[in-house]
Amino acid sequence: MVVLRALGLGDLLTAVPALRGLRRQYPHHPIALACPAVLEPLAALTGAVDAVVPVAGLAPLPGGLHRAHVAVNLHGRGPESTRLLHATGPRRLLAFAHEDVPASVGGPAWDGDENEVDRWCRLVAAGGAAPVRTDLHLSPPAPDPAWPPHPVPHPVIVHPGAAHAARRWPADRWVEVIRALVAAGRDVELTGGPGEHGLVRGIAAAVGSPRCRPAPPSSLLALAARVAAASLLVCGDTGPAHLATAFATPSVLLFGPTSPQRWGPVTGGPHQVLWAGSTGDPHGQSADPGLLAITVADVVGAVERQLESSDGAGRVAPRRSSSRPLAGAENTSGVEGGRPSPPASCSAAAGWRPSTTVTPASG
Repeated sequence: MVVLRALGLGDLLTAVPALRGLRRQYPHHPIALACPAVLEPLAALTGAVDAVVPVAGLAPLPGGLHRAHVAVNLHGRGPESTRLLHATGPRRLLAFAHEDVPASVGGPAWDGDENEVDRWCRLVAAGGAAPVRTDLHLSPPAPDPAWPPHPVPHPVIVHPGAAHAARRWPADRWVEVIRALVAAGRDVELTGGPGEHGLVRGIAAAVGSPRCRPAPPSSLLALAARVAAASLLVCGDTGPAHLATAFATPSVLLFGPTSPQRWGPVTGGPHQVLWAGSTGDPHGQSADPGLLAITVADVVGAVERQLESSDGAGRVAPRRSSSRPLAGAENTSGVEGGRPSPPASCSAAAGWRPSTTVTPASG
């Protein structure tokens, strides 16, 4: 079996329930995952794939992946990705239907508003698998001696970057949040992705405290180990947010311009999602106005609520999801009786239920 998911960290982690559903459906078929080479160590943690075949984007797949028993498109709606798999000559092709690819006729219809986890669960279910949408957990990787952990156990991790400017909250606001954490006696570790080390060092320098340390450039697996050991992760809508879900690490997640209906946590538990309620272009060249509507006070308040539930080990104790507006904010979160309800645009059929969602104050 060949599975195509030639995307990023969050894309891999949101596909884990679908991959495990395929593993159970085909227990005796080797599963080869075509994805970027950097994701191979995390793919191994899923227990769902037998091999990773490194690919870059939608380049033609190597001959070893041709004529598979089943080819599964977990990459996108097509047509390019579906054509790519069909060109390998599989006995069976599982993909969303696309009018430009006759071989996909009979596949399920694409739903652009669906949560990313639910989308791929629905696809493999159409092929006979029985995925479990909450089957997202990964066992924490062993610490890598080449990348020493933070000297203080269970620091708060702040990951300020994102792949596109539209999803990057301003650096000066991160500085203020970290100063509040340091003033409260918390140790903070700043992490960054490729090309973000300058951003991380600049924020640490602006904070100006020995309790705020930039993590050294490290491997993706080392980042995963750090998130797994953290007391709290604070970041935007980016790959490390999905690591927090995978390792049940408490998190405060800043959303915008993408709705958490599409990319937010599908499980209840120790996650606070901040979202102004608006959407925009996730590939924009400047910070999205909805993301900018989230203030420093909003983030500090959410962090305080998480850390107030800290257990004896310094981790935030998991608790039932709840939702409450920020102090001074109008309650526009759709909450009645203390239970969160999906946004109006979220159908019950989609299966999405928010984790703790806080609607930031506006104006």
